[in-house]
Amino acid sequence: MLVRTNAQATLVQGALTAAGIPSVLAGATSVFATESAEEWLTLLEAVEQPGRPARVRAAALTTFLGHGAAHLDAHADEVLPEVGAALRRWGAVLHDRGVAAFLEAVSAETGLAARVLARVDGERRMTDIRHIGQVLHAASVESRLGVVALVEWLRARRAETSTGAGEIRPERSRRLESDASAVQVLTVHKCKGLEYPVVYVPFGWDRWVSDDPTVVTHHDAAGRRVRAVGGRDDPAWSEHVAAARTEDDGEDLRLLYVALTRAQGQVVCWWAPATTTSCSAVHRLLWGRPAPGTDPDGSYPVVEDERIAEHVGALAGEDLAVERVEPRTPVPYVPDAGEARRLAAAPFDRGLDLAWRRSSYSSLTAGAPAGAPVSEPEDRTLTDETEPEEAPAASPDDVPAVPSPLADLPVGAAFGTLVHAVLETVDATAPDLQQALLDASTAQLAHRPHAEVDAATLAGALLPVMATPLPLASRPWCLADVAPRDRLAELDFELPLAGGDRAGAGTPTVTLAQVAALLRRHLPADDPLVRYPEVLDDAHGLGEQVLRGYLTGSLDGVLRSPDGRFVVVDYKTNWLGPIGPAGREPLTAAHYGPASMTTAMIAAHYPLQAVLYAVALHRFLRWRLRGYDPATHLGGVLYLFLRGMCGPDTPVVDGTTCGVFAWSPPPALVVELSALLDGARR
Repeated sequence: MLVRTNAQATLVQGALTAAGIPSVLAGATSVFATESAEEWLTLLEAVEQPGRPARVRAAALTTFLGHGAAHLDAHADEVLPEVGAALRRWGAVLHDRGVAAFLEAVSAETGLAARVLARVDGERRMTDIRHIGQVLHAASVESRLGVVALVEWLRARRAETSTGAGEIRPERSRRLESDASAVQVLTVHKCKGLEYPVVYVPFGWDRWVSDDPTVVTHHDAAGRRVRAVGGRDDPAWSEHVAAARTEDDGEDLRLLYVALTRAQGQVVCWWAPATTTSCSAVHRLLWGRPAPGTDPDGSYPVVEDERIAEHVGALAGEDLAVERVEPRTPVPYVPDAGEARRLAAAPFDRGLDLAWRRSSYSSLTAGAPAGAPVSEPEDRTLTDETEPEEAPAASPDDVPAVPSPLADLPVGAAFGTLVHAVLETVDATAPDLQQALLDASTAQLAHRPHAEVDAATLAGALLPVMATPLPLASRPWCLADVAPRDRLAELDFELPLAGGDRAGAGTPTVTLAQVAALLRRHLPADDPLVRYPEVLDDAHGLGEQVLRGYLTGSLDGVLRSPDGRFVVVDYKTNWLGPIGPAGREPLTAAHYGPASMTTAMIAAHYPLQAVLYAVALHRFLRWRLRGYDPATHLGGVLYLFLRGMCGPDTPVVDGTTCGVFAWSPPPALVVELSALLDGARR
C-alpha cells in the first residue's frame, strides 16, 4: 500500500486491521504518533492522580487494562475501585523501581501480552507498547524524572509529533514488527528503488491545492530556490504563484510515476469524485490524457460518474482492467495453520567451552598467595590499596629519609580510588597547578566523599608528586609536564584472546605458564624483574590459568614522553612503610627505594599486569598509529608509588628515583606475547 502521508498510512492500516488483514507500517514515523503512545499517556496520567475518577475511567479503557466501554458502564462500581487500587500499586513500583519494572508489573497483573497478541494487530501494538516503555525508562533514568515530570515529558513528545516539530531521533523511530505474510504500508517517498509483487495506490486521486497560498517557493531561472515574500501587493505575485504551482504539479506527477512503477505483477489504483480530485495526478492523467511528450494541465473538472466511467473504460484492454467499486463484505484473512507437529523440548547437544571466559588481571591472580594485593578488578573498584597491617614487609634502602607528602593521608581502596580520579582529571599544565589540583580534588570529593581527607590537604600532598622526575626519556620530565593532548586517562580495553572471537575446535590453549616461559626467555639477566618468571611458576595454581576468551582491564594512563614514545603509567598508593605496635610509623622516601619497590612489584604480581597492559597498548597503537613500530614507539611502563614521590628533591638510588618504578620490557617480548595471547597469530 503506497500512500502520500503518514496519516493516510495509519488510516489504511486501521481499515486492514478491521478486515482482519495483518499489516506493517514502514518508514521513519515517530512511535509517539501512535495510539499506543496516547494510551501510555492516559495510563501515566491516571497513575499520577489515581483519585480522579475521570482519569481512572480513561485508564480502564486502555489496552493496558482491557475493559470495554459497555462492560465498564454496566459494572463501574466494581471495576473502578479495583482499577484505582491497581494504579496506586503500580505508582509505587514506578516511583521505587522505574518504568521498566512498572511495565512488567502492569503486564503481569493484567495478562497484557497474551491479551494484546490475540488481536489481529497485536504484534504491532505490543511492539509499540514495549518500545515506548524503553524510551520512557531511558528518559526517566537520564533526567531523573518522577511521575509528574515523566507525564509532562511524554505530553511534550506527543505535541512535537502532532506539529511536526523537530526531527525523529533514531531511538524514537517506530520499530517494525514481523512483516511475515503482512501487507506493507509505506509512503511513496520511502519506496523509491524498491519493488513489490502487488502494489495498491488508494489515494492517487486525493490532492488539495490552495487557491490563495500564503507561502510560495519555487526555483528561479538560475535554478536557485527562492521564496516570494512580497505578498498579494507584489506585481509579480501571480507569476510566483504560477511557477510554484507548476513545480508542485510536476512533483505530484513524478510521485505517481514512482508509485505506479513499483509493482512486479499488478498495480491497483483508485479514482473517486471529491473536492480534492480535480488537481490530483490520477485525475489529470485519466481525464486530461495529454499527448505524448506534453504535460497535462494543473487541474480538470470532475465530471459525472457515468462520463468518467465511459472515458476510463476506453482504456481497458488485455493489460488494464477498469472496475467500479461496489459495497462488499470484507473477507477476513485466515492464515495457513501449517502442518501440525508434536511439541518436544529441544535437546541440548552442544559442548560448552568451560575455559572460555572474560579475564582480567585481578581474576588471573585471584589465586595468588595471601598478602599479595591485586588491582583492576572487573568492577573497576581498586583493591590494590591494602590496609597497612596487610602490606608486604619492606625494608628501607640506604637512602635519605625524606618525609613522604602522603604519610599522614588515609589508606585503603576508597582513598586509592579518590587519588586515581584526581590524577586522571587534573590539567597538569594549568598556569596554577596548585589551584588545578585543588579544583580537581574538590570536584572528586563531591562525588567520592572521604571523611579523613579534605581537598586542600589532598591537593597539597599531590603537588610534590606532580614534580617528581620521571625516567624513560632523553631529558628530565615529570607529570606536571604532560599536557592533556599527551595523556590518555583510563584507557579501557577488551582484547580477544585465543578463542575470543573464533572459539571452536582446534583453538590453541594458552596458559600463564607459557607467559612465564616467554618472560624467562626475553628478560636479560640485569632486568629488575628477572626473578618474576620463577615466582609465577611457583605460585600455586597460577601457571595453570587458561587465557581463552577476552582480556579486559583499564590502563590508569598512557603518556607521550618528550621523545614521542608511549609509556604505560599505573598509580599506586600502597603503604610500604613499617607498622609498629602503635600503628603506622613515619613514612619516608627510603621505604620506596628500588629494592623495596621490586619486592612489592613481584609480591603483588604487578609484572604480569604490566606486561599485559603493554600488550594492550601495543595493539591499540598498531590499530591507531600510522607507521607504528614497537621498537620506536613503545616507551615502557611506569609504576608510580605515590607515597614515595617527594618532588624534585626525591632521593635517587643507582639511577632510580624513589617511588618511581620504571620497567622497559623488550619490544620483542611484547610483540611475541601479543601473538601468543592471540593463539600464535599476529
